[in-house]
Amino acid sequence: MPRFDPVARLLPALRTLPEYQALEDPGEVAARYGLTPAEVIKVDGNENPYGPSPRALEVLRTLGYRAEWYGADDHALRAALGGRLGVPAECIVAGPGSDDLIDQVFRMYLGPGNGGPSDAIVIASPTFGMYAFDAGLHGVEVRDVPRLDDWSLDADALVEAARTAKAVFLPSPNNPTGGLLPPALADRLLETGALLVVDEAYIEFSDASSLVARAAVEDGLIVLRTLSKWGGLAGLRIGYAVMNLRTADLFHRAQQPYHVNVAAEAAAIASVEDATILDERARILVAERERVTRELACIEWIEPVPSQANFVLMRLHRGDGLTLRDRLRARGIFTRYFETPRLRDHLRISIALPEDNDRVLSAIRKIGEELANG
Repeated sequence: MPRFDPVARLLPALRTLPEYQALEDPGEVAARYGLTPAEVIKVDGNENPYGPSPRALEVLRTLGYRAEWYGADDHALRAALGGRLGVPAECIVAGPGSDDLIDQVFRMYLGPGNGGPSDAIVIASPTFGMYAFDAGLHGVEVRDVPRLDDWSLDADALVEAARTAKAVFLPSPNNPTGGLLPPALADRLLETGALLVVDEAYIEFSDASSLVARAAVEDGLIVLRTLSKWGGLAGLRIGYAVMNLRTADLFHRAQQPYHVNVAAEAAAIASVEDATILDERARILVAERERVTRELACIEWIEPVPSQANFVLMRLHRGDGLTLRDRLRARGIFTRYFETPRLRDHLRISIALPEDNDRVLSAIRKIGEELANG
């Protein structure tokens, strides 16, 4: 009897699935340039430069939970989040990062078609890469409605594509461009009958109204949130989704037991208790974002894209994104480059502490002079 062949038995959808391009380890990148991690300014992952809140740090230091025990359910976390958002705890689904909740949407509603046409999702590139990655993972067709030249959404084309798709995935603010989903377009998309998944990972840095209140009562709308950006807990992997009670009950039944680890849950609850501090930090980052955007706009060869998130995408009219990324790396500054045709002359920078933002801006100016002089 032949032994199990892991390649031959692999599901068809996975045989050509490209690996998701996550961020490189900062320590390894630093070592390649002869730098220590302490010399690095990390503005490539949209992390919160202030880190966790004081209460979150304290609870992680003093948790005292016996790691050999399974945790309880996540009701305390959902109750804390519900109190902050003004929605019932029962309408909140927590998970080990919002990426996992994106995958759960696919597991529950989207698939390869079981002999018929594959289910389809609609995205608007450039956008967060996990939607297309999970589509490939689950054998789902991706229908891309590219954003317009000013990075706004092509509303009519999106609505038309949604009519024959099963779900639409749109971040608001969008990563990497920083733009918002107009409320009127959300209304039109909901009317198509497709599931609308709005990813609000960066909403705390915007002046937009959240859709969580609507998601808690309406069919066909799921809003994703995370503690990675606002809460500074990216390494703990904790996110949540808001949906109506009927949908949330289905999600809770389909989740693995003990899906949120006790350290992440405790830190998340402490973060909600420290919301005043975290909101003030977000306001500081927004002010810094506006300052950085203004200063970038004064550099003749850079065109920053207006952003409602904690990052700025900039178009380069001198050199290209890869060249600037590598020259910044040599100076200990890690930024985000996207290997896609529309973004090869762009670079994204996360908003850091004021003194680090100054160093980034200074380095960009100096590199511009080097490029101009050949």
